[in-house]
Amino acid sequence: MIEVKNLCKSYGDKKAVDNISFKAHDGEILGFLGPNGAGKSTTMNILTGYLSSSSGEAYINGHEILENPIEAKKEIGYLPEFPPLYMDMTVKEYLYFIYELKGVKLPRNTHLKEICELVKIDHVYNRMIKNLSKGYKQRVGVAQALVGNPNVLILDEPTVGLDPKQIIEIRTLIRKLGKNHTVILSSHILSEVQAVCDRVVVINQGKIVADDTADNLSNALTADHKLIARIDGPREEVIKVISAIPGVVSVLADMQREKGVWEYNIEAVEGTDIRRELNRRLAARNWYIMSLRSSELTLEDIFLRLTMGESVDEFINKKASDLDDDGEDEKE
Repeated sequence: MIEVKNLCKSYGDKKAVDNISFKAHDGEILGFLGPNGAGKSTTMNILTGYLSSSSGEAYINGHEILENPIEAKKEIGYLPEFPPLYMDMTVKEYLYFIYELKGVKLPRNTHLKEICELVKIDHVYNRMIKNLSKGYKQRVGVAQALVGNPNVLILDEPTVGLDPKQIIEIRTLIRKLGKNHTVILSSHILSEVQAVCDRVVVINQGKIVADDTADNLSNALTADHKLIARIDGPREEVIKVISAIPGVVSVLADMQREKGVWEYNIEAVEGTDIRRELNRRLAARNWYIMSLRSSELTLEDIFLRLTMGESVDEFINKKASDLDDDGEDEKE
C-alpha cells in the first residue's frame, strides 16, 4: 500500500533523508520512530505531498506522490501533530467543510455519521470545537483524516498532550482503524508503539537502522535469553528443581527480596520456552511465582541502542565476532 524507494531529501549540503526504502502493507500498523532531527518528519511530509524529495520515489497505493499527487493524496488521511481545526466552527460545520474541501462523492450525512460514531464524537456533533476537551479535539482531528474513507492513514503523534484515559481510548481507536486501513504511526511514546504497531521502522541520521517487529528486534539485540523470577520457596531446593528443567543452562539466586522470596536469574537455551514447565514444577511443590519477567530489551532499550549509532546488523556481526574470539581463546 505504501512503498518508499531510495528516498533522499537534501537541504544544501545537509542530507535530511539519505536513500531510505521501506514498505507498509495492506492492513498493517507501522510504527515510524526516530529522534529529533533524524529525518522522520521530513519523510512523513514527503509521503503526504507537503514536501518534494530530492530523489527517489514514494508510492501510495500505486500512485507516485510527485508524478500523480492528486490521485496519491486521495488515498491518504493525515493527522498532523497539531490537528488543523477551526475553533469557531461546530464539529458538524468543520466536517462539512473538510468533506467539500476533499471533493468527496460519498453520501455526506451518512458518511459523516459513520465516522463520528466510529471515533465517538457523535454526541458533540453540534458543539463548538473550542469548547471541547483536548481528547475530543484529537478525535475530531482523526475524524477529518477519515473523511473520504482513505486507504492510508498517517498519524503524527496522535496522543500528544492527552491524559492516560484519553491515550488508551485513542490507542484502541487506532487498533480498530488498522483492521481496514494501512496506518503509519509516528510517536515518541515508545510503549504506545509497542502496544499498537505490527512492525517498527527506526530512522537515525537520515538512514533506516531497523525494520522489523519489536519482538524480533528485541531477540536480535538481546545478548542473552534469561528469565528473572521471584519465587517463594526454599532457595537451594528451588535451584535444584529449576536446574533439572530441560533446556535450562544456568540458575543463579540473586538476593532475598522479601521474607522467603528470592530472585533467580534463569538462562535457557535460545528458542526454548520453559515458563509452563517452571510453573508446573513449582506448583507441584506449593512454591509460588511472585513475579516473572524476561530480560529481553524493551522498545525503549532498542530505540536507544539503535539511535546511538549501532544498527541491528552491526550489533549481530559484533556479537558473532565476540563469540568467535571466545572460541579462539578457549582453543589457545
